[in-house]
Amino acid sequence: MEEDNAAHIASHGTPLCGKAWTAYVGTALLALILFGAVLPLAFKWTELAAAAVLLASALLVGYRVLAIRSYQLYYDDVGVWLYHGILPWAKGVAGVKWRDMDEATFVPSFWSWLSRSYTIRIGHRFTKDSEILLGQMANGKDAVGLLNARHQELIRANALV
Repeated sequence: MEEDNAAHIASHGTPLCGKAWTAYVGTALLALILFGAVLPLAFKWTELAAAAVLLASALLVGYRVLAIRSYQLYYDDVGVWLYHGILPWAKGVAGVKWRDMDEATFVPSFWSWLSRSYTIRIGHRFTKDSEILLGQMANGKDAVGLLNARHQELIRANALV
């Protein structure tokens, strides 16, 4: 059960999208504050405090970047899945099976069109608890179109039982 899902996705699923550049803006601002303001203040206090701030800041910013990069939306013959997480206790896959999928939608706005970063929703027919809702996804508009087309193919082929 503790298999590496990244290799599993590549060999068996079709990747759709990951987080867009806009997801990194908050982390970039945090890095700017930590390395541009807090670190120089720590150097004015002691070099040991500066080393501690540098280490903590690098770990925090690095973790946030890796956590954002870990989001992968993909589909396979069973359904649509979201893989995310980098720490062993935080890794996971959530999804919606094709037979239970309602529809995939994205939220259109001027800013999402301008930044190419969309909020997408893959709905579950029976419950909202099992749906996938993601913000700041690159190529989200294209992913939604592809998912809905694939879902319609399966419905027309009477493959959903």
